[in-house]
Amino acid sequence: MLAVVQRVSWAEVEVEGEIVGRIERGLVVYVGVERGDGPAERTILARKLVELRVFPGRTPFDIDVREANGALLVISQFTLMAGLRRGRRPSFDSAETPAHAHAALEALIEDLRGLGVGVATGRFGAHMRVRSENDGPVTIPIVIRGGAVQ
Repeated sequence: MLAVVQRVSWAEVEVEGEIVGRIERGLVVYVGVERGDGPAERTILARKLVELRVFPGRTPFDIDVREANGALLVISQFTLMAGLRRGRRPSFDSAETPAHAHAALEALIEDLRGLGVGVATGRFGAHMRVRSENDGPVTIPIVIRGGAVQ
């Protein structure tokens, strides 16, 4: 699984003119599911997201999203799996099939909620407009392969 995490003051996602997810302070998390990702990768990513100390406390990177009274806005983004080795058009051969990716994303969201953090989402497979105010900016990529953080 791949995730790109951005610390935000607020964020929202719109589908067909309707706001389907909105958070105040927290993290926007763009998630790509790779072929072969399973429960081990999902569990590691969920814990990493909830425990990631990227909010200011005594130091600029001191507390996690729960301690900051923040929330997560989780957005499916298969384009994170883009391969650019050949030509100019990205290849998505390493992306999981839509059905499996959707199930993996839903399971990740449930894992996150089970860890005690508020979660808003986009709509899987939809054309989404994401608006946010980056805070910092702080943007961190997270790559999980073979049950380990890379």
